[in-house]
Amino acid sequence: MRMARTKTRLEQGLRGLAIGLAAFVAAAAPARAADKITFLTSWFAQAEHGGFYQAKATGLYDKAGLDVTIKMGGPQVNAMQLLLAGETDLMMGYDLQVLKALEQGLAVTTVGTSFQHDLQGMMTHDEVAGLADLKDKTILVATSGRSTWWPWLKAKYKYGEEQTRPYTFNLQPFFADRNTVQQAYPSSEPFQALQKNVPVKFFLFAHDGYPPYGTTMVATRAFVDKNPDVVARFVKASLEGWKSYMAAPEPGNALIKADNPKMTDEQIAFGIAQMKTLKVLDGGDAATLGIGIVTAARFKATYDFAVAAGLLKPEVDWTAAFTDRFVKDLRLSM
Repeated sequence: MRMARTKTRLEQGLRGLAIGLAAFVAAAAPARAADKITFLTSWFAQAEHGGFYQAKATGLYDKAGLDVTIKMGGPQVNAMQLLLAGETDLMMGYDLQVLKALEQGLAVTTVGTSFQHDLQGMMTHDEVAGLADLKDKTILVATSGRSTWWPWLKAKYKYGEEQTRPYTFNLQPFFADRNTVQQAYPSSEPFQALQKNVPVKFFLFAHDGYPPYGTTMVATRAFVDKNPDVVARFVKASLEGWKSYMAAPEPGNALIKADNPKMTDEQIAFGIAQMKTLKVLDGGDAATLGIGIVTAARFKATYDFAVAAGLLKPEVDWTAAFTDRFVKDLRLSM
């Protein structure tokens, strides 16, 4: 009996020693360093970038083992050039930009999207019923719009070049003439009109069939091939950031305002309300396939439009413009 008790105590002591040794080894082992990622946005920090800032602010990137640096874009920043030069690992992009890069032999691809719809639209005075009612209107179009949405709008509703005037990002011509309409983003120009107490309507082109996605995540093919696990974790954490941001945006907003002090609480709130109203995150395919989803059907539609409009050569391999491997199984809902 005494020998049995001695044996039991010895076994317990050995188990305790083993557990203590394992704990010591675990504590002494160096923690795995987080993977560093640089993400370049398309413009100055704003609500439309909120999911990425939220993922940073709430530790979602940290939890995913990522050390993410968010860099702001702007009017003088050539994001594609910086991506190809390795100055950023991923960038905020858009479908036509990626297709044009492929046309030039540049191996880039879309790995996920923030929005199911491009955010480009038209701001009109409040008597306009829809995009089909602009035949007698003066339409203000910026230079960039002539190689993206204007060919689509012109072809769909048979508008003429003679209707257009340059949009110089000055709203005074719109305010001065009720017969003038102009391109707009949902949280920008309509917010400025609200500040001037001018009643307006905003029509999202996507709701009339304009096919591109909005605020996508783009990387070089080489980066994706070399770092698939890093890309997967970044995409998942970013989409979780969007889900969190739309529910409780305060942490992300603090970082947005730190990067862009000109951004006000009022404009951020307006932008979030517009995104919810327009269902840019959870509308379309995202309603059934989860936020962030990209599909072959949508990229084919954008390719078809671009080729028909003379914006893209037909020999471009549109299937190289995206991969759904990082989003198809996430099934994240709002």
